[in-house]
Amino acid sequence: MTSNAIRALRRKKSGLSEVKVAVIGAPGVGKSGKTTISLLWRYIGEYDHQSESKYKSEVQVDGDTILFEILDTCPKSGDEMPTRDTIHWADGILLVYAITDRDSFNYVRRVRACTEFSANLPVLLVGNKDDMIHLRQVSTEEGEILGKDFDCTFEEVAAAEQVMEIADVFHELARKVLATRRKNKQSLLERMLGNKRSKSDSKYA
Repeated sequence: MTSNAIRALRRKKSGLSEVKVAVIGAPGVGKSGKTTISLLWRYIGEYDHQSESKYKSEVQVDGDTILFEILDTCPKSGDEMPTRDTIHWADGILLVYAITDRDSFNYVRRVRACTEFSANLPVLLVGNKDDMIHLRQVSTEEGEILGKDFDCTFEEVAAAEQVMEIADVFHELARKVLATRRKNKQSLLERMLGNKRSKSDSKYA
């Protein structure tokens, strides 16, 4: 049995929709604070920057209970790209850069260019620290253009202040993940029905 089939079986048994999100960005862009906010609904400024962390929490999204599992990645440098295992593990990707750090913006560009994402893997692009306008190095227009290049939703947020907005980012990614699953399930059903009809037609040909 494949890992996806096992995951689907676990979701069915638990009665919950499980969504696995990898949060990817350069060191120091505020990924850990953003992850903590989405799960605890408050900002925690102190955390371990030196290692990856996983968080789990049940969250209400559009009236349904979602079991979030979030991998908060921690590259040691701006040259370290996410591993293939990380991308394959995730149901959705949250790419994060800081508007005060152009290198972090360039990092997510390299991640998207150098990392093999599945064509139907939901991706969101987030510019963090938009409360630090006086230190801005990346314009909103540049973020919007990059979001269009990535064919994904783009948002600017401030991890230290906009708790609801940051939670909404994760909720939106969950919606995209669930919509992709429904689409894939429908496509699979249509293929199965098509194969069944083809076999039936050939039988009486």
